[in-house]
Amino acid sequence: MKILSDWFQRFFNDPQAVILTVVLVVGASIILIMGRDLAPVLASIVIAYLLEGVVRILQRWLRLPRLLATFVVFVLFSVFVLFLLFGLLPLVSRQLTQLVQQLPIMIVKGQHLLLSLPEMYPELVTEAQVLNAINTIRAEVLNMGQNALAWSVAAGLGVITISIYLVLVPLLVFFFLKDKELILKWLHGFLPHDHTLAQQVWREVDRQMGNYVRGKFLEILIVWAASFVAFSLMGLQFAMLLGLMVGLSVIVPYIGAVVVTLPVALVAFFQWGWSSEFLWLMGVYLIIQGLDGNVLVPILFSEVVDLHPIAIITAVLVFGGLWGFWGIFFAIPLATVVQAILKAWPRPALAAES
Repeated sequence: MKILSDWFQRFFNDPQAVILTVVLVVGASIILIMGRDLAPVLASIVIAYLLEGVVRILQRWLRLPRLLATFVVFVLFSVFVLFLLFGLLPLVSRQLTQLVQQLPIMIVKGQHLLLSLPEMYPELVTEAQVLNAINTIRAEVLNMGQNALAWSVAAGLGVITISIYLVLVPLLVFFFLKDKELILKWLHGFLPHDHTLAQQVWREVDRQMGNYVRGKFLEILIVWAASFVAFSLMGLQFAMLLGLMVGLSVIVPYIGAVVVTLPVALVAFFQWGWSSEFLWLMGVYLIIQGLDGNVLVPILFSEVVDLHPIAIITAVLVFGGLWGFWGIFFAIPLATVVQAILKAWPRPALAAES
């Protein structure tokens, strides 16, 4: 008990630390317990963070009042959403349907390729191993088809929910942008007068979240556009769909790039086989990935705290398991928030000993 008592006195003898702990526990509890019900609000906060930088640019460069800048940004955001819904989504949906329709042909070609392996490499591959692999692939494809059917039914049942989101989220985004200072002032009213440590951590959270969300959105758009243009110029089928997948893959560092390489390589292989077109396509794709990791990311995230790859992967697994897609999307900023809290946490006992 003395060990626990000493530990508690070391880390919680400062009232600021207690206040910060209460704020963190209450916030985390609300998200964990009511996260699903508050999903429109959380999504609106994410989008508001994304658009806040544009509002500040209009205020700083064009000297626009906050309300006018918010209105201009909101109109541009609404136009972008309409483009996604009525321009991009139908195209991606058509290409996805065409890809599903071509899957049986791809599977047959893949079976012929696998069955030729025992003849080409009899000392490495046997016919029994190939047949087992084919049966496994068939089972996985059947399982994927059943999951896709279940997802489509669930999506059909969620049309009303999506409609509600399309009305609520833009409305919430507008008010989050317009009344940002008022909302923050209202939230500060629930805190004790002296909450310096909580303010310090909040400033770091605000900076990290805002920079990361805006930078990640730009990264998705740039990688998506570059991949789509490259795939289209090289004549790859389903260029928009595959380009979108490559763009979204940057949400999950390291893992996303590895996972999305498989569908790109498979579509290119079944279209061209082992040809120069296939090799050129994969070379261009690897160049895009290399430029993203070595040029684009350092430029966009220069102000985000550096994290070790182990910390990033652990954060993706932990927060993704807790909050799904949004946990994965915010894994890095949440990890940097944890890092900021640990750095700001008062340690008077340790300071006295040193």
